[in-house]
Amino acid sequence: MHAVEIFELVLALLALVLALHWVALKLRWPPATVLLVGGGVLAFLPGLPAFSLDPELALVLFLPPMLVDGAFYTPLVRFRRQLPGILSLAVGAVVFTTLVVGVVVHWLAPQLPWAACFALGAIVSPPDAVSARAVLKGVTLPRRLTTLLEGESLLNDATGLILFRFAVAATLTGVFDAGAAAREFAILAIGGALVGLAVGAAWVFVVKRLKDRMLTILATVLLSWVAYLAGEAVHVSGVIAVVVAGLVQGWWQHTVVSAAVRLQGRSASETISFVLEALVFILIGFSLRGVIDRAGGVEALGPMALVVLAVVITVTAARFVWILGSDSLAALVRRAGFKGVAPLGWRQGVTLGWAGMRGVVTLAIALTLPLDMPGRDLMLVCAFAVIFATVIVQGSSLGWVIRKIRPVDEEPPAPVHMAGAEVAIARARAAVVEGLAHGPDGEVLHPVMLEVTRRRLEFMERYAKDAETVMEDLQSTFDMTLKAHAAGRAELIRLHRAGQIEDEVLHNLERDLDVEEMGILFQRGD
Repeated sequence: MHAVEIFELVLALLALVLALHWVALKLRWPPATVLLVGGGVLAFLPGLPAFSLDPELALVLFLPPMLVDGAFYTPLVRFRRQLPGILSLAVGAVVFTTLVVGVVVHWLAPQLPWAACFALGAIVSPPDAVSARAVLKGVTLPRRLTTLLEGESLLNDATGLILFRFAVAATLTGVFDAGAAAREFAILAIGGALVGLAVGAAWVFVVKRLKDRMLTILATVLLSWVAYLAGEAVHVSGVIAVVVAGLVQGWWQHTVVSAAVRLQGRSASETISFVLEALVFILIGFSLRGVIDRAGGVEALGPMALVVLAVVITVTAARFVWILGSDSLAALVRRAGFKGVAPLGWRQGVTLGWAGMRGVVTLAIALTLPLDMPGRDLMLVCAFAVIFATVIVQGSSLGWVIRKIRPVDEEPPAPVHMAGAEVAIARARAAVVEGLAHGPDGEVLHPVMLEVTRRRLEFMERYAKDAETVMEDLQSTFDMTLKAHAAGRAELIRLHRAGQIEDEVLHNLERDLDVEEMGILFQRGD
């Protein structure tokens, strides 16, 4: 395609994203499902050119920013606490699924080498970070489940990619050394973590010294791609490098980044994530036509149907077997006297088992298959079937499953709730104002600020005792304040339209009104 045609295609895809996302909101369906189906349907419209998603570009373009965005907001304390469960899912469940799928495929298609069967298992085994983020936005889960799912989606892609690399090499060379594979796995993982720490530390060093807001935001946006490419350049796991760099960034951003950068950077990050997330599902759908064409057309899918269906069922069942089986083992260990082990219970276990959506990583890995790989066409079709089945069926029904099962959040919350934290902040601010509001002779130098601070502290203490009642009383105050802001904004625009104020006056005062309005909306909980 010509460069201008590529640009026109990108614009058309963005317009399509808007339309399909609007449809999803109207139908109250998960946007990921509508985007995936919409892209798949449009791929077969007559007159549209066949589209092929470059796998290497897909991985480097979409995966790093999604991973770092997830890591950025990951609660590090809870992540460390749930690390055994996260590793069980990100490593144990992926390896188990790879092995089970490989056995099932070899049983149904014995002409395929064992290594090729396991390569297919590695392709479809890791749940996807992009898919998980897209679906979890519309549901409310217990804190422990959220931590497990987010942590799993951050780390399991690395496991799947490494297993796939070993399986393909074994298929093409006929040689596989389990000991050497385990050592290389450890080197890739540890090396990726070290690269991530180095990139994260470099980011902290740089942003501490950058005084320009836009440069700081740019450095923050570039972090994910720098970490991924640096990891791949030294032949370690770029995925783990991105995750570790994102965790470092999320931990330090509270102290090394200014409030203005944090607010503006969050808006930029949310916009980038929204666009990339939406595009990836559209592009996966668009790629369906090319995959079917490479497999020999629709008529060639018939002989594959049994294996494809078996792979979809096996992928889903293996996740449930691993989660419920390991949870039953944890329950036995706890009954044996090890109180530090906390099983999930069947409600949380079933919910976790159903939240295993596959996406861009599965497709990108499948598309990197060598042309001489035995069973390549079957692997591509299976990868697509698993993506469609998990995103459409599981993704669209996850909210329903949660409402029916009602998983209980058994993990105790932090000892200080939000109202208590707000009181602590108000007391700290009041202590400073009390100390600075008086002169050396005891005279009050700032009486208005002192009075406002004291009243705010009194209000926050009353709010902490009965937050629900206080917020109900405040709704009318918020509404009145917003109406007053609207009147002020209308008057500002009238003055500008009448030519009575300059543009810079309009922009400066409008910014002040915007900041005040956002503060009110945040307090109201919008």
